[in-house]
Amino acid sequence: MDEIARAAISWSAGKDCCLALLRLREQGFAVPTFVTMCEPDGTSKAHGLSVELVAAQVAALGGRWMPVRVPPGAYAPTFDATLKRLRETGHTHMVFGDIDLQAHRDWLEPACARAGLQPLFPLWGERRDALAAEVIARGIRARLVVVDTRWLDASFAGAHYDAALLARLPAGTCPCGEEGEFHTFVFDAPGMTAGGLAIRGGARREVASSPPFAPTVQVFQEFVLDGDAPRPGEQAR
Repeated sequence: MDEIARAAISWSAGKDCCLALLRLREQGFAVPTFVTMCEPDGTSKAHGLSVELVAAQVAALGGRWMPVRVPPGAYAPTFDATLKRLRETGHTHMVFGDIDLQAHRDWLEPACARAGLQPLFPLWGERRDALAAEVIARGIRARLVVVDTRWLDASFAGAHYDAALLARLPAGTCPCGEEGEFHTFVFDAPGMTAGGLAIRGGARREVASSPPFAPTVQVFQEFVLDGDAPRPGEQAR
């Protein structure tokens, strides 16, 4: 237990890593450090979230945010250096919210081993539909911040991740977005201070992929902090 208390979590700011965090905390583990791999401009990789948004989220969850800006074409060495720095600062475990993509786990485990960290996968091997239902049942509230138009049309961008959303997902779409169909941002969850984050929608942009990635268009929905809006669960003024 003492060693687990020095764990860090790979933090995308989405629902799966949030569920992994809650499970470990319920088991009595402390996970103080939240590591987010970022673009050179500071926005989070894959999710495209702003520094301000992720910093506020992590603070509300009682964590210490560790953003890591990745130079172009240098993800693997930057990730290795980050894990090494975690080990040098007393961390012994690294937590991931992965569910069942074996190729990704096969890449993560050796990276952790090289740094002397033990990887933890709290959600690994569980049914995707059961995990999606658990996210909603626990009161983890999230919005879709990226959708891949190979699976979902642009109208899904910005939608609340809830039972209604799951019911209208096209056939064959993973309810967790594990294949990259969509990404989420958690704005309220058990343990968040001040009743969660008050956010409002911002700009929407489309990004076309290029080789070596599969051809597609991703739709990014921006969210920003809204200090004037009521927080989740509050009555509007």
